[in-house]
Amino acid sequence: MKTQPTYYRPAIASDWKLLFKPRKAGRYVNDHSIVRAPNGSWHLFGITSPNTQVNPQHERYFVHAWGDSLKEGLTHEEIVIDHGTRAWAPGVVKEGSKYYMYYGPSPTRLAISGELHHWINHDVHLIGSPIEACHRDHMVLKINDYTWVMYATGIKDGYGCISVYVSNDLLSWRFVQYALTTSGNAPLNSSWGATESPYVVFYEGCYYLFITYTDCSTETYNDTLVFRSCNPYDFGDYNGDNESEIVAAKLFGHASEVFRDPDTGKWYITTCGWPGKGIPHEHAVSIAELEWR
Repeated sequence: MKTQPTYYRPAIASDWKLLFKPRKAGRYVNDHSIVRAPNGSWHLFGITSPNTQVNPQHERYFVHAWGDSLKEGLTHEEIVIDHGTRAWAPGVVKEGSKYYMYYGPSPTRLAISGELHHWINHDVHLIGSPIEACHRDHMVLKINDYTWVMYATGIKDGYGCISVYVSNDLLSWRFVQYALTTSGNAPLNSSWGATESPYVVFYEGCYYLFITYTDCSTETYNDTLVFRSCNPYDFGDYNGDNESEIVAAKLFGHASEVFRDPDTGKWYITTCGWPGKGIPHEHAVSIAELEWR
């Protein structure tokens, strides 16, 4: 008989500390991706703009920040992916000696690098994808030696959803299904999809899906919902009436990354966002310790 996994509830376990605030490459940081290089350095790629006044149409390159220590913060910065077109919500993963960066908005774009500083555009194919299934906010996770899954924000029947795709080579992706749907009395129903910034981690036998659930109002901007499943392709349907059954945790956070430091074993969560939205450090990315309880 298969043993039922122990269920955990993620919780923020420290004060928020400043991780990175751009000083040359932009005026704020929104959705971002964090990776660790083989030499132990930490790298952040995030949405930014040369203007303090927010206009998503002006978010046309990424800030790349890096440093040796999460505790000391990321102290170096540069501009990457500057092609004169919108560049939103990068998701970066490493496979072998290469880094793969997926970003939006639709259509999905891909850039590849061998050292995180110089990126080359590459074709990427999404097969069998419904028209509105993959709008933005890509996140990629390796679930076994041969299989990668990609999560993205989409829309289904007028409600926000998270779509999931599968690949064996990181270049061609097949739509599997909707990993999370919202429906019925779900409290938010923005036209662009309120289920933003999916991030999935595997912990002690279960997958945990973190999403920012917001209509971009100040009241909901920093609301993160966590859904739990033993199946990385299916986190259920959130209809507003089943919150106590389907939502594993509610946290403060916007476009949060969740990751473990292999040197210390500690887990961390980040938050970020547009100016004037009540984030811990204005114009910056903040970081806090996370515990599984």
